[in-house]
Amino acid sequence: MGMSINSQRPAGDEVATVLVVEDDPALRMLCRVNLELEHYRVLEAATLDLAGELLSKEQINLVLLDLHVGSRDGRDLVPVIRAEHPGTAICLLSGTSVSDPPLDAGADDFIRKPFDLDVFRETVDRLCAKDARL
Repeated sequence: MGMSINSQRPAGDEVATVLVVEDDPALRMLCRVNLELEHYRVLEAATLDLAGELLSKEQINLVLLDLHVGSRDGRDLVPVIRAEHPGTAICLLSGTSVSDPPLDAGADDFIRKPFDLDVFRETVDRLCAKDARL
């Protein structure tokens, strides 16, 4: 099951949609549960191809994008998102040890895994609020 759509708010409410692109099912679930608790609508993709399909079909406010999705580099999706969905915020996720956050890839922010849930929520809230101002 590579995709799920969940929303806890009534259809009339304005709710931000977050796409979690992560090949680790446990981490995808952790992200989904925490985002749903904050009343975000959550889409999930275990592959970059599925993420691309969802981006073409859905209005997405924020993409949480793992740096390594299977054998592929998640940063490869960043220029596609920027070109085709310029209002969509991007936050890279990585468990690898990097000296500098890879924001040169064009992302808006970066979170190291394992992440503190408060930092995760604050980052998502800030990036979704930024998107709402565009």
